[in-house]
Amino acid sequence: MNKIVFAFLCLMILSKAANSQFVASPDGNLSLKFELKDSVPYYYLDFKGKPVIQKSKLGLKVANGGSFLKGFGIKDYNTSAFNEDWNPVMGETKTINNHDNQLRVILAQPSLQREIAITFRVYDYGLGFRYEFPEQANLNYFVIKEEETQFALAGDHKAWWIPGDYDTQEYNYTTSSISEVAALWTKSYEGNASQTPVKNAIQTPVMMKSADGVYLNIAEAALIGYPAMHLAVNSKTNMLKTHLTPDAQGMQGYIQTPFNTPWRTIAVTENAENMLTVGPHLLLNLNEPTKYATTDWIKPVKYIGVWWEMIMGKSSWAYADLDNIHLGETEYSKLTPNGKHAANTAYVKKYIDFAAKHGFDAVLVEGWNEGWEDWFGKSKEFVFDFVTPYPDFDVKGLNEYAYSKV
Repeated sequence: MNKIVFAFLCLMILSKAANSQFVASPDGNLSLKFELKDSVPYYYLDFKGKPVIQKSKLGLKVANGGSFLKGFGIKDYNTSAFNEDWNPVMGETKTINNHDNQLRVILAQPSLQREIAITFRVYDYGLGFRYEFPEQANLNYFVIKEEETQFALAGDHKAWWIPGDYDTQEYNYTTSSISEVAALWTKSYEGNASQTPVKNAIQTPVMMKSADGVYLNIAEAALIGYPAMHLAVNSKTNMLKTHLTPDAQGMQGYIQTPFNTPWRTIAVTENAENMLTVGPHLLLNLNEPTKYATTDWIKPVKYIGVWWEMIMGKSSWAYADLDNIHLGETEYSKLTPNGKHAANTAYVKKYIDFAAKHGFDAVLVEGWNEGWEDWFGKSKEFVFDFVTPYPDFDVKGLNEYAYSKV
């Protein structure tokens, strides 16, 4: 009885705080609204006065205790502004401006005697938000069953998407409206052994275009100690919802406080070309700063590679056409070459010549080492020998040849 009275009194006190908060981008074009309705948190995002994300629920479902879905009251909130220029180690831009307006809302769950925070950062070109779990007496460890973050799109947008998959992003893109994803999903993947598709889900980042010409890109930043995010698609309502990559038990995160989730990001622009800049800048600004004391040892390079022609079927990764290889036992020198092996000494020299002539710094070579004959789809424990080259690939000679071009 005392606990019930305590919770009721706390909710009465918390209800006196404003249940809606707003924060806008520095240029005023993007506007974020946070709302607590019937003790459930929601957010909205407008661009130039028009909705980009409509009423969307926030929260997480917990497997081993009370969930972060309802029963909240606003304990406190604050706003702040941040503006600085910084230089990335590598990339297309020498200097990036990190300029945002922030809203941080502290939510209490009186019935469970615990609290969390949700932080929103609004830039001129997008939004980032995350959940923050401070260490406290009633919140030390918990297991995530499902993250319930929603992205309620304001229309049936055109989307460029690949199917959700726990193992790979190597897919051809499908272009369709959001309402067509469910019907096209089974045609969007090949079903090979390297794929673990997630039904009616798509991967991030996902690019979309509204009917009135606004481009959106949903992704995530600062993905550390947390499962990768897919987006479950409800094609009837144009609703996207987070779906995290689970472990073998179906659980989606083992959390020890204090802990911050990755940022959920929404880049917004009226120019598709601008997305090549603002999309990456949004993620980079939300990522944590490097922990390296110095970064002068990192040397960005441009390279070409012996790789794509194998994908296209012109050449082969494998040295021989054999379907049963035993690493350390198979004598490759006695096998008959298939004549299609691209990672050979003479051919790679041509790539080195091209790289030297056209200003590339390096040549990537795939398929030079033993084991490619039966690597795919066999559930084989020992697949590749990462130190032994095929008979037609001279590591030392190619290294010396490349150095002679410097």
